[in-house]
Amino acid sequence: MKDDVKQALSKVPEVTLVFWIIKVFATTLGETGGDALSMSMGLGYLVSTGIFAVLFVGFVIAQIRAKAFHPFLYWATIVATTTVGTTLADFSDRHLGIGYTGGSSLLFVLLMGSLGLWYWVMGSVSIRTINNPKTEMFYWVTIMFSQTLGTALGDWTADTIGEGYLRSAGIFGGLLLLVAGAYFFSKLNRVLLFWAAFILTRPLGAVVGDFLDKPHDHGGLALSRYVASAVLVVLMIAGILFFPQRAAKAAH
Repeated sequence: MKDDVKQALSKVPEVTLVFWIIKVFATTLGETGGDALSMSMGLGYLVSTGIFAVLFVGFVIAQIRAKAFHPFLYWATIVATTTVGTTLADFSDRHLGIGYTGGSSLLFVLLMGSLGLWYWVMGSVSIRTINNPKTEMFYWVTIMFSQTLGTALGDWTADTIGEGYLRSAGIFGGLLLLVAGAYFFSKLNRVLLFWAAFILTRPLGAVVGDFLDKPHDHGGLALSRYVASAVLVVLMIAGILFFPQRAAKAAH
């Protein structure tokens, strides 16, 4: 059993500063990549969500079947969750008639429900306890909900309450700094702080991605979504190659 735990946990990277930097790149890529397919290519939110959902399921299956931690596979799966999260949130917010406030509220309930069910069934939501396919499924479904919530929450902050992209980035960046401060200078539960940081990186990436590719009259830089996405892919690859990640250690 001990070897099995180590083998499963070897598919989850150790949480370090590099992890968080690559995570922000991935969440920003999810926004620009999702918009590139749904808007620039004109496929729409529903079709784009279907395409990204297929990719998401495929990568999750590959991740669960893997016998060891493969950084490129892991981060490809993360990107898949961010892209499907982007188009799914946009579809929910704009085509179901519930708006950013309704979409954010609904997705928050789904995320809390996923975490609650995971805890109820498995007894913990710590990544250090991911030691079987069932727990991995909870992990990836929870991540997908968190990425989708992040998109809706970023849009709600930037558009509904009118903070714009840069101020919104400052808000979410500030909240992440508070979480980091709590990690280093308090005894708050580490699992709680991990998920708080994980969730907050997504709206940060969402508003940064929107700032990069939205038109000037919407407060963005109007950069090509394809170029922005390509640059973010290069940054992610560079981070993975030049700052090798280790697998997370098993809980004892």
